[in-house]
Amino acid sequence: MYRLVMPNETLVQAVKTIVALARGGDLDAAYKGYRDLFQKPEFLKQRPEDQRQVLRLMILAKGVPSTPTEAMIDAHRAAVPALTELVSIHGDPGDHELLGLCHVVLGNVESADKIFRAGLKIERERNPQSDLCGTLMKRISLL
Repeated sequence: MYRLVMPNETLVQAVKTIVALARGGDLDAAYKGYRDLFQKPEFLKQRPEDQRQVLRLMILAKGVPSTPTEAMIDAHRAAVPALTELVSIHGDPGDHELLGLCHVVLGNVESADKIFRAGLKIERERNPQSDLCGTLMKRISLL
């Protein structure tokens, strides 16, 4: 079966443009770029590790406003379907963290708590001493 996939070059160029906008101080345009990228059906056809890399870049970005802007909220909302699919298919605790953080930005604290706890349960079974366990416990305590 042949899958039509966004060429990696296209993904890389889109991310470069978004990063340049963010570095230039135009955060709203950068978040609109993320939103547009995540809304493309081709994004969901990318390799999971490529999706994660781009999602992490946005969700774990430093120096963003503590109160989310409308563009930030829209971009995080657009990231939820891809992260939900990653969580459903792969059950990776790191994906749970990213999805939970999206829900925090969207104001869905109860959902974020459930998602963080589910990720923590999986990670505790894998490696109870991992940094991710500590990070997830901290995220839960901050809710």
